[in-house]
Amino acid sequence: MLESVEAVCRVLRSAGHDVRRVAVRDDLEWLDAVRNADAVFNLCEGIGGVSRLEYPVAAAIELSGVPYTGASPWTMTICHRKTVLNAVLQSEGLPVPGWTVAGEPDAAPGCLLPAIVKPAAEDASIGIEQGSIVATPEALDARIRDMRARHGLVMVQEYVPGREFNVGFVGDHVLPISEIDFSAMPDDAWPIVSFSAKWHADSVEYAGTQPVCPAAIDETYRARLIEVASAAWRAVEGTGYGRVDLRVDRDGQPWILEVNPNPDLSTDAGLANMARVYGWDYEDLVLTIVEAALRKPAAAAGLGSMEVA
Repeated sequence: MLESVEAVCRVLRSAGHDVRRVAVRDDLEWLDAVRNADAVFNLCEGIGGVSRLEYPVAAAIELSGVPYTGASPWTMTICHRKTVLNAVLQSEGLPVPGWTVAGEPDAAPGCLLPAIVKPAAEDASIGIEQGSIVATPEALDARIRDMRARHGLVMVQEYVPGREFNVGFVGDHVLPISEIDFSAMPDDAWPIVSFSAKWHADSVEYAGTQPVCPAAIDETYRARLIEVASAAWRAVEGTGYGRVDLRVDRDGQPWILEVNPNPDLSTDAGLANMARVYGWDYEDLVLTIVEAALRKPAAAAGLGSMEVA
């Protein structure tokens, strides 16, 4: 996280902006700095390790009337509540794998197996492990009990075998599609992007989930993925920058797995890699995100000082 903060600050300073880093804590002292800024580059991912607190932070910035980068608090809240997100997407007629909420009793009746058991209110693949995929009713019940103890509300969703793709959005731009290459995963492992695959660079799962951009797909395939991903991004009123993750089954049907507002902006993260294939360097990516923030209806016409929250 701090790596991306430093990288963004370097870009903004090199572009001639007066940049101040502001640590976001629960004392609200940071809000005074926000009110005095011309714009805020919002990189907050929570307070004190509590990720859900990033939504009220974005809401406070929005209420200040100062232009800010990325998604609205409404979009972030919906996308990080997987059951709400799925309901919104389904209300728009978009393809979402079958899902249910695991309540009391622990079992999830009627769920097709294999299934993936997810925390219903986490992001960044928190709680996603090889053990998240279950293929028997007994394994399903055991996994639900374990996940409820660790994460509270749990969602059970049909597992979709097939190719996995990421579609990135920055402002009005759709970036080149990236595919996750699972070919190096061990034969006995499920091809999923787990927490280890995202964040543990020394793990087998990290090595076995390499992005390939641009994805090796034809124009018809590409157009269909962009159509579904764009509809999902519109459904959650996505702004600024984001990523939609999809699986395509054996029949060629895309299924929406996640909608990710404000994804990782590290220089080696997926969005930056897609931007490079698009023809942007990292500076282009950051400054385009700023331009998108300033085009929002409430944004100021000019940009002087820049707060990085």
